[in-house]
Amino acid sequence: MTVHPAFPVSSIDAAPLMVRVVDPLALSEELAAAWDGLAGEASEPNPFAERWCLQSALHLLDPERKARLVMVQGGADGPLIGIIPLAPAVRYGRLPLHHATEWMHPNHFHGAPLVRAGFEALFWSILLGWCDAAPWARTLLHVPRLTEHGPLHRALIDVARQRGGEAVAVHREERALLESDLSPAAYWEAAVRAKKRKELRRQANRLAEQGPVAFRRWRAGDPAGPWIDAFLALEARGWKGRAGSALASQGDTEAWFRAIVPAAAAAGRLDMRALDLDGRPLAMLVNFLCPPGGFSFKTAFDEDHARFSPGVLLQQANLDLLGDPRIMWVDSCAAPGHPMIDSVWRERRALVWINVPLSGAADRWRFTWLTRAERAWRRWKGAPAQSDEVESPT
Repeated sequence: MTVHPAFPVSSIDAAPLMVRVVDPLALSEELAAAWDGLAGEASEPNPFAERWCLQSALHLLDPERKARLVMVQGGADGPLIGIIPLAPAVRYGRLPLHHATEWMHPNHFHGAPLVRAGFEALFWSILLGWCDAAPWARTLLHVPRLTEHGPLHRALIDVARQRGGEAVAVHREERALLESDLSPAAYWEAAVRAKKRKELRRQANRLAEQGPVAFRRWRAGDPAGPWIDAFLALEARGWKGRAGSALASQGDTEAWFRAIVPAAAAAGRLDMRALDLDGRPLAMLVNFLCPPGGFSFKTAFDEDHARFSPGVLLQQANLDLLGDPRIMWVDSCAAPGHPMIDSVWRERRALVWINVPLSGAADRWRFTWLTRAERAWRRWKGAPAQSDEVESPT
């Protein structure tokens, strides 16, 4: 573990802070407990940054050990303020450009670091100051998939300005979100056209003619192993298996999934569901519930029964999350414009990819050059000014 003393930029925060670079596989019991505790105090929930998910990801999905697990702490014995995995990068999109980036695996669908609520600006200020001094960090810090206008995004904008720079949004996406005060039944009627609801009722009736149909939900205390095996097999039989993007297509992602599902169950985050025909799953989904929010991590369905729309029928049952008093919203984690979930979940969450310059003169020069080059590229491409049309560097 590497420890760097750091001090707040404001005299209001009298206690010195400490930046720790820790080995995620050799955490002390105290730091592990502090990481777990931070999840419940974070300004924005993110299961992919919680210990039960990120620790095994760094172990199994970062074979070259590029990531550094960085913790900002209130002194040697003070509370943990924030935690983020960082990594050096030698390319920015197609450009050769050394910079620092938040480490994320393609199966991590949200980039918010875990930061104690109310300490967002202090976290970014200390982290960027530490990056300024780190010999491996150059040019800029790239933070992907922040919630647009969320507390972390707003704080990063403010801190960048205080440092004499700018937090530049270089990419923007919108994806389906479930957020409503309606009951599940009322939401279904409001979101789905009457003609489509009638067709889905017909499909459900036809499916029932094939054999016994049942909706199942994993319950605390149930063994997770059979659910894991069934989901991996179902996903691998579909288009993701043929494309090589199913979790079971690669040994490392399968091992990670097998590690995080029981870990999510132990942490009280797991919500798995299935639609069965004759005891065999036709559709399954995996939610991670992190009050006040939730994340619909993965879904799969049996393409041999696609004519019955089993995935949509399961999503209809999944709307009972609207009745959970702990959950205010659920992020779909889906690609923008997803044809199925966009037709059922009508709200949207906007995510932004942010660049912030480091403070060195050469860093600022490269950052300015990069920003101008990106803007010129967009003009040449004839793209409008909206940031959601910018190519993501990651």
